[in-house]
Amino acid sequence: MRLATYSIDGSDRRACVVVEGGVFDIERASGGALPASLLAVLQRPGWLGELHGLLASNPAVNHALESVRLHQPIDRPGKILAAAGNYQAHVTEGGGTEVDVQRRTPRIFLKPSSALIGPDDPVILPRVSNEVDWELELAVVIGSRGRDVPVESALQYVAGYTILNDVSARSMEWGIDDREVHDWDRFFDWLAGKWVDTFAPTGPWIVTADEMPDPHALAVRLELNGELMQDASTETMLFDAADLIAYISRFTVLEPGDIIATGTPAGIGAAIGRYLEPGDVMVGTIEGVGTLRTPVVAS
Repeated sequence: MRLATYSIDGSDRRACVVVEGGVFDIERASGGALPASLLAVLQRPGWLGELHGLLASNPAVNHALESVRLHQPIDRPGKILAAAGNYQAHVTEGGGTEVDVQRRTPRIFLKPSSALIGPDDPVILPRVSNEVDWELELAVVIGSRGRDVPVESALQYVAGYTILNDVSARSMEWGIDDREVHDWDRFFDWLAGKWVDTFAPTGPWIVTADEMPDPHALAVRLELNGELMQDASTETMLFDAADLIAYISRFTVLEPGDIIATGTPAGIGAAIGRYLEPGDVMVGTIEGVGTLRTPVVAS
């Protein structure tokens, strides 16, 4: 099942299921029994069974897919967490050494929900950075509240999977002559460089976990203006989705709608000195999930 958020002709955003031929409006099909917000749907116990029952009893399509605008599936999740350096090839291209997962924990940072944009929404290059980069990632959407989740059962807490492009400013020009370099500059790429508005393109929908038998065997590909830049598989993650869920839930509760971006493979712009420019178009595809198109514009 593909869960999405749509609008039509400038109307309010509404939760839907994308089916063959169009979109199925969840709130309208349920006669108001289910909410119009996808986040609110995921917060209901037994939401997946409710949606399957609704589709079986009322399969009418409300709108053709080409007549609606899709947005980021979850507009304001409680948390967006992301894994840094979670593919060895990406670590290596950045000058890092071999990662021993037996002696290291995942490295996690936050992105604000204000950074989220949806399919075909533009990344807006900030005036303060000339080094904005792409990072295509499989993202996990949490479907059940959990704390101290065992790794063996971690995937049971997943609502589904989507695409997230962890757009990143590798440096910033703050306009301060002879700026004092601080120890925090070493961590810049995981902090301020991740928080910029529009730096989390997401979508086009969430594929529910019951239709994703193995999230750890998916092709991940990003093209920039038609040129293939990233081409890898989620099977090469250092810490897989279950590892990340179990680790994160040791220090913060995971709630329905929370998003965990699982890290990017090799092929980022910083490795070759190529950064995003106005007029660029990124097209990211993850096998079994979909394709996310993102244009780039100047501030």
